[in-house]
Amino acid sequence: MPRLARLLWSVGLACAIAGGATLGLAALWRAIGGGALTIHGWIAMGLGILGTVGLSWVLMSLAFRSDREGWDDRVDNSLDPGREENRSKDDDDLID
Repeated sequence: MPRLARLLWSVGLACAIAGGATLGLAALWRAIGGGALTIHGWIAMGLGILGTVGLSWVLMSLAFRSDREGWDDRVDNSLDPGREENRSKDDDDLID
């Protein structure tokens, strides 16, 4: 599947999920005794859900890309103070 088609499909899916979640939450709001939503309430809730779905989509795609391309493997952890080989005898005395 071409890259643009995959992107459009993903954006459409995110919008569909946000729309379904918005309608579901509005129904739940009415079921627990909340008032009817105004147009501003619908817009705010829809944008909030779409933003949340979009942010999680972007963060998960970055995590998958990092895993596939090995970005985490290239990190130099030699200066990490929590590593065992960087601890001195004095640090062990502080822990006990």
